[in-house]
Amino acid sequence: METKKEHIPQTPVPIETDYDAHKTNPGPAPTVNEPDNKGAGVALKWIIPILVIILLVVYFVYFRNNVTN
Repeated sequence: METKKEHIPQTPVPIETDYDAHKTNPGPAPTVNEPDNKGAGVALKWIIPILVIILLVVYFVYFRNNVTN
């Protein structure tokens, strides 16, 4: 599966300076249009299984004989 690296250049939204106009027409801020080309999925795909394995090893080494009857 290939991922397309698409970068659409857009002009940034100017900083609001007319606060009275905002009082008459309040609304949500405009969305930020940033490319998402550095996702965390690839890193998490490797980090989470490694951490689970390390935690299982620590559990079995230190706590396997600590079972109450």
